[in-house]
Amino acid sequence: MIKFINKFIINEDIEKVWEFYTDIRHLEIITPKKLNLKIINTTNQKIILGQETVISAKIMVIKRTWRSKITFFQQYQYIDEMLEGPFIKWKHIHKFKRISNTKTEIIDEVELVLPYGVFGKVMSIYVIKILRQLFEHRKDGTIKYFKQMIL
Repeated sequence: MIKFINKFIINEDIEKVWEFYTDIRHLEIITPKKLNLKIINTTNQKIILGQETVISAKIMVIKRTWRSKITFFQQYQYIDEMLEGPFIKWKHIHKFKRISNTKTEIIDEVELVLPYGVFGKVMSIYVIKILRQLFEHRKDGTIKYFKQMIL
C-alpha cells in the first residue's frame, strides 16, 4: 500500500476554503487540465455523507471512469473512497485546519493500492512522483482560485 500525505497553508479563512472544497466542482478547477477530468454524475452538488460521484479522467495515459463515495463527513474533514476505478484501493482523507482567521492548512492523506501485483509495486515510485505533481497542482490551483476571488 502507498501512503501519501500532502499539506499546505493558504491565506484564507477556513469557512471559505471549506465552502470551496465541499462543492464537487472544485475538482474541475484544481485538477491539471491534461487529465481532462469531467464530472459525469453526482448525487449532490455539495459534498455530503454517502454522496456518490462518477468522473472520467486520463489516468496513467488512459481515459478511465472512476466512481467514489463519501464514507465519512464532519466539519472540516471528509473521506472519499473509490468504489470502481483503476486502483485496487483509493482512500482520500481531506482535512482542513484553522491556523488563524486568515490562514488555513489543507491536509490530504491518500492510501492507494495499485493493481498488477509485482509490476504494480515496481510502479509505486512513479505513482508517488505523479501524486506529488498532482497535489502540487491542486495547491497552485487552490491559491490561484482564491486570488481571483479577491480581484
